[in-house]
Amino acid sequence: MGLFSNRVDRGTLKPGDHIYSWRAAYIYAHHGIYIGDDRVIHFTRHGHEVGTGTVLDHLLVSSSPARSPLSCSACTPPEVDHGVISSCLDCFLDGGILYRFEYAVSPILFVAKVRGGTCTLGASDPADIVIHRANYLLNNGFGHYNVLKNNCEDFAIYCKTGLVVVEQRSMGLSGQTASILSAPQWLLGRTV
Repeated sequence: MGLFSNRVDRGTLKPGDHIYSWRAAYIYAHHGIYIGDDRVIHFTRHGHEVGTGTVLDHLLVSSSPARSPLSCSACTPPEVDHGVISSCLDCFLDGGILYRFEYAVSPILFVAKVRGGTCTLGASDPADIVIHRANYLLNNGFGHYNVLKNNCEDFAIYCKTGLVVVEQRSMGLSGQTASILSAPQWLLGRTV
């Protein structure tokens, strides 16, 4: 893993890896869990979603791939409408580059990372537990999608650790959300 990039080759993927691909000119990343056999389980806006009530609703497009699973012979449309779907790696990447989210990184590397949403200090559970959680959520859902409070990164981190952040604050749980929201505050000399 580098300071600026967690880019990986497909051949290095292992079942249980938390992967992501940048979208919309690197404004945000879409996250999922690689389960093997070229398959990814990920949380999208496919199901019922809750808007943020901010300008982000207009800036961010759906985290669902632009390629419809209906147009891919390897993917099938989801049977339920709760946002957790399984797709092939190509549909997940949607033409983007493959990156692996890193767990149990050193505090120095964590602080030095330029962008949130690429690594965590937390440790991952074993791959079989990660895959079990992802499959369970594929069948049972992960709640309402909300880009700031319950998104694909939160889903993947929950699958990897079993931990979910529950706060009473109105904004920001995932690393990439926090980094996006802190930028304007930092320019104003405030902290989030």
